Amino acid sequence: MSVSVTPLHIAVLMGGWSAEREVSLMSGAGVADALEQLGHRVTRIDMDRNVALRLAEAKPDLVFNALHGTPGEDGSVQGMMDLMGLRYTHSGLATSVIAIDKVLTKNSLVPHGIPMPGGRIVATEELFTGDPLPRPYVLKPVNEGSSVGVAIVTDEGNYGNPISRDAAGPWHDFDELLAEPFIRGRELTTAVLGDHALGVTELRPKSGFYDYDAKYTDGMTEHVFPADIPDDVADACKAIALRAHRLLGCKGASRSDFRWDDHRGVAGLFLLEVNTQPGMTPLSLVPEQASHLGISYPELVQRIVDEAMADAPMAASR
Repeated sequence: MSVSVTPLHIAVLMGGWSAEREVSLMSGAGVADALEQLGHRVTRIDMDRNVALRLAEAKPDLVFNALHGTPGEDGSVQGMMDLMGLRYTHSGLATSVIAIDKVLTKNSLVPHGIPMPGGRIVATEELFTGDPLPRPYVLKPVNEGSSVGVAIVTDEGNYGNPISRDAAGPWHDFDELLAEPFIRGRELTTAVLGDHALGVTELRPKSGFYDYDAKYTDGMTEHVFPADIPDDVADACKAIALRAHRLLGCKGASRSDFRWDDHRGVAGLFLLEVNTQPGMTPLSLVPEQASHLGISYPELVQRIVDEAMADAPMAASR
């Protein structure tokens, strides 16, 4: 499919210092190559502490934000670019602040009828005196993505009962964690591009669960698209993902991750999180779903660029 392009100078912001640096570098490289293929002039920027100066020197027409995790996905970089009067892709400051924080996301979505797991924030020290929830349960950082720091605590697990200080786990890296009931069943994900839910993929890790390594190591997870699930569950995934995208005010592409207890039908479907800057690597789910629908990788990138250029007003002064 041919793509109509008005050539722009686009800075691709990637890398940074989050736990997802390497994935961001892969996303950024893919995006930059596609933009050049489309005829744009591209400046690649591996984000460091001088990022504002480098962006000011580059003077791009648009910044393609290919950062993952903090500070590129939590509103920090978005606020900086707002102050600088720069157009940029994906979600803005307020949306980014809310969506990176799993508790704020629940507070924003659950009152509108979006099904999400219960749970509570626990200080890591509490974990060494007793379980915060009946086992099995999940522990995860409040504001990390890509399943960074996730632990599934079961009766058969090696964390002990209670969890031991000597056991490896996210309690060594975070002062507090979100504890949620473990939802048995299957891992599903739905991408939203613009204002359209693309489809539903089932993720089948070859071993363990869909953690960081399973997401970004070739061959460790089988992607089934379209997911082999009942039509009403697929329709619910797409409807929930699109509604969450709209309620949070997401822009460009987002990806909603679900757990589905297949013994319970639609009632067993729970939204886990909304990713405002989903991966754009060769293994990433948004490009994969788009490809299945006939949208090439360069066209996907261009659609994100087009929405950013249409939605973001130019600042009065640059």
